[in-house]
Amino acid sequence: MEALPQEPTPKDFSDRFAKSLTMFFRWFADTFFAKRYGHRAVILETVAGVPGMVAGMWIHLKSLRKMKTGYGPTIRTLLEEAENERMHLMIFIEIAKPSVGERMLVLFAQLVFWHFYFVLYVFFPKTAHRMVGYFENQAVVSYTDYLAEIDAGRIENIAAPKIAIDYYKLPADAKLRDVVIAVRKDEQGHADVNHDMADHPLAV
Repeated sequence: MEALPQEPTPKDFSDRFAKSLTMFFRWFADTFFAKRYGHRAVILETVAGVPGMVAGMWIHLKSLRKMKTGYGPTIRTLLEEAENERMHLMIFIEIAKPSVGERMLVLFAQLVFWHFYFVLYVFFPKTAHRMVGYFENQAVVSYTDYLAEIDAGRIENIAAPKIAIDYYKLPADAKLRDVVIAVRKDEQGHADVNHDMADHPLAV
């Protein structure tokens, strides 16, 4: 298994707070889902689809209020991130087939996290981006663990769902392993983007 990219070391209180929040959510996922990686992905991708949409919306509205240009590339990047995470959710719904209870948990998680992240982003955007960066780093770890379970034969390497094949333009005979690798690559990209946004806050 290839070595994972190193996540940034927290440099100040903001970074440490972001890392602490991330590890709390990691503990929650580990406690409730353990090695049920498909079901874990459904819940986590529901949450992961929130930050890009919230941040993109807020910057869009700020651009309108200030009547300033120059925000377009950042807005598009954030909204594309949200769309990509939404597609991850759609893919893993096909793979994991969540129960009614898990679908209710999805609704609850989205409701709580949307409000939490909105407040965090409005007042502490640097911390918010850093937290998402750490979230995505942990997602890379989780998907790497998922791959290890597939490779060890403890999770069946089933056929990739059509939605994943179409989205990632995978071969028609692609397997679950191919999907997890593609999703993990996306998550690493999101981690890099959000850590960069935390390091270079948008001038507003």
